[in-house]
Amino acid sequence: MGRGRVELKRIENKINRQVTFSKRRNGLLKKAYELSVLCDAEIALIIFSNRGKLYEFSSSGMTKTLERYQRCCFIPHDNTHERETQSWYQEVVKLNAKYEALQRTQRHLLGEDLGPLNMKELHNLEKQLEGALARARQRKTQIMMEQMDDLRKKERQLGDLNKQLIIKLEAEGQNLETIQGLWGCCGAAATENFPLHLSQTQPMECDLQPVLQIGYHHYVEAEGSSAPKDMAGETNFIHGWVI
Repeated sequence: MGRGRVELKRIENKINRQVTFSKRRNGLLKKAYELSVLCDAEIALIIFSNRGKLYEFSSSGMTKTLERYQRCCFIPHDNTHERETQSWYQEVVKLNAKYEALQRTQRHLLGEDLGPLNMKELHNLEKQLEGALARARQRKTQIMMEQMDDLRKKERQLGDLNKQLIIKLEAEGQNLETIQGLWGCCGAAATENFPLHLSQTQPMECDLQPVLQIGYHHYVEAEGSSAPKDMAGETNFIHGWVI
C-alpha cells in the first residue's frame, strides 16, 4: 500500500513541524553528499531552521564554492573586462596568501605559534635567527668603530688646539716679563736722579708777617695813648665796612 500524497503547506503542530524538519533535513544532506560523490559535483548546502540554527554541507569548502558562485553570477557583456576582473581577483588571492605567510613567519620569528612546526622547520628557523643575530652584531661593531674614529679625530684636534694655546700663553708671558723688566729699570733710574726727602732734621723757620684781618673789628683806643688817630692804620686793622 503506497503512501498518500502530502499536501505542501505549513505544519501547524509545533512538534510535528520539528520532527518533519529533522527528517527531511537529514535526507537532504544525505542526497547532497551522494550527488557530490556519484557525479563529482561541487555542492554547497546552507540551511537555517526557524530558530536560526545553521546547518551546512559543502563538498569543496563553503568559502571557495561561494566565491565561485559570485564569479559565475557576474556575467559581463565584454569578455575582456571579465578576464581582467578574474586576473585582478587571482592577484588579490595571491597577495592575501602571501600576506598570511608573512604574518605566520613573523610570529615564528617572535617565538609564537611554534607548535605546528616540525624538526626541520625549527632547524631552519634557528638558522635564520642566528644569521640575523650575526648581522646585527656586525652592524653594531661597525657603528662602534666609526664612533671611536670620530672621537680620536676630535681628540687630535683638541690636542693641537691645546698646544697652540700653550705656545700663545708662553709668548704672552715672555712679553709681560720684558715689560716688567723695562719698568723696573726706569724706576731705579728715576730714584737715583730725584731722591726723595721724607723728613727734615730741623723745623722750618717762618718769618712772622703782619696779619691782614678782613671784617668788622671795633677799635678801642688805649687810654693815655699819644698816637694820633690817623696812625691807626699802622696796626694792620681795617675798620668795619658800613653797609
